[in-house]
Amino acid sequence: MKLNALLFLLASSLLFSQTHFKTPFEKGNGNQTVTYDEMNAWYQNLAENFPAIQYLKKGEDDNGKPIYVVLYNPFPEKKIEQLRKDKAVLFVNNGIHPGEPDGIDATMMLIRDLALGKIRSPRNFIVAAIAAYNVSGMLNRGPYSRANQNGPEAYGFRGNARNFDLNRDFIKADTKNARSFQEIFQWLKPDVFIDNHVSNGADYQYTFTYISTFKERLGNVLGNYFYTTYQAKNLEDLKKIGYESTPYVNIHGDVPDIGFAAFEDSPRYSTGYASLFNSMSTMPETHMLKPYDKRVDATYQYMLVNLQNLDQEYRNIKQLRTENLKQYQAGKSYGIRWKIDSTKYTTMDFKGYEGKYKPSEISGKPRLYYDRNKPFTKNIRLFTTAVPTGFITVPKYYVVPKSQYRVIKELRRNGIRMQQIKSDSTFAVESYKINDFKTTKNPYEGHYPHFETTVDKSNKTILFSAGDYLVPTAQEGVKYLIETLEPEALDSFFNWNFFDGILAQKEYYSAYIFEDMAAELLKKDKALKQKFDSRKASDPKFAQDGTAQLDWIYRNSSYFEEKTFRQYPVYRIL
Repeated sequence: MKLNALLFLLASSLLFSQTHFKTPFEKGNGNQTVTYDEMNAWYQNLAENFPAIQYLKKGEDDNGKPIYVVLYNPFPEKKIEQLRKDKAVLFVNNGIHPGEPDGIDATMMLIRDLALGKIRSPRNFIVAAIAAYNVSGMLNRGPYSRANQNGPEAYGFRGNARNFDLNRDFIKADTKNARSFQEIFQWLKPDVFIDNHVSNGADYQYTFTYISTFKERLGNVLGNYFYTTYQAKNLEDLKKIGYESTPYVNIHGDVPDIGFAAFEDSPRYSTGYASLFNSMSTMPETHMLKPYDKRVDATYQYMLVNLQNLDQEYRNIKQLRTENLKQYQAGKSYGIRWKIDSTKYTTMDFKGYEGKYKPSEISGKPRLYYDRNKPFTKNIRLFTTAVPTGFITVPKYYVVPKSQYRVIKELRRNGIRMQQIKSDSTFAVESYKINDFKTTKNPYEGHYPHFETTVDKSNKTILFSAGDYLVPTAQEGVKYLIETLEPEALDSFFNWNFFDGILAQKEYYSAYIFEDMAAELLKKDKALKQKFDSRKASDPKFAQDGTAQLDWIYRNSSYFEEKTFRQYPVYRIL
């Protein structure tokens, strides 16, 4: 009788837990996602009932509302700084685009199942998740902004309170959201990072697609392991559960017979940012046209297989992360621009639907549609290897003048160690002059970014002031330093307009005055005259342009005293 009573109590307790801690998604019709207030109340209740759960305010949205991190930690030690020495950290981001809420609902169930013991308690890792990153976007709720998506019934909006797409802000950090993320990331220093999304683009048979972070930027040691071992095992385990997957199909129309290339998640994206700190990262992209409940389940299952494999591989991963840093020592070469290597590829059997064209009911013109009655499987190539198209040599130090306080603030927030020069000091440095660049014609995420930037290099001896900063590259954030401080890097601070003040000339001349001065200069300076004549002889367009000739003489004379013009203000000690 006593045994039966005990079993009854245990069964009742389990039933109560399963019922009491159901998520709003689970209580709904399978096509509804949680609201911001429901999510906070649910997590707070979970934290009050399970000591392994913490629900922490860890940042702020641009609208002033808090960003919460839910932490699952079943170990006696509660300090993250101590835990990550012996345990691995899985970090999950949700709701960066709140119209893609799959991860928000899936993570609630995952954390609950860990707390209830439905998932075996981890021995070697903890889980941290941003419950919903774009809070203001989540609050901007409606049923129509994702016209190309099959559910849920209502959801948030892509832009945040200041209409930023937060998944373009991880380097420039224009928003409170991005600055909060950087602080959370540096607190956790995760071994594995997942940022949950929903796809756009073509139609095909898969529910689950993914972007594995760019292998070359992650680094040879860690990148090869991630692609061939860790991620390969995740995808194999996911397939056994019933979710066959494909790399993200960033194509509108038929997948070409030759296949497609890996998406380069540069550091403006969350996974690209994470790769700068040797964190193996994935961006799940569940397929927009599949039912919402299936997308949520696929997201849940992908996170689950990550937990299981991280528990087994954590020691190896930690060791490889340390070894990976050895590639970036001072004096070694570093690729800062990349292109896909078309000679190297793997193959896969891609499962799609036939893309066809028929007359549009709107315009009468041919329009694309996918015939789901005609699924196909064809063997295609996947191009996941890239080759560098630009190099730098890793310096021993960068020197950042104290006047560049915005840059200093960014470095500090991202955990970069630096030291101030105690007194005025002279250093032999490598100096950059901005040689050429292009600028976008239309605004992009609050900027007019530069691209295809090139520099001229020279060696100089420069007197730096007390208080200027020496920034060593011998630290965990070396890739962050290189990708932000090297002007030619795709998402450098220069390309994001941090240094646009150096691009504008401050002093000019009046042509009617300088005409006489220029003529006199050419008479007195034979070397200048010879150089001028040579330029005219070699450039017919220049020879016909009087204004250009006068400006050339000005810029090649001692009157052009603007040492700051196009002089990049960050220096390198090799």
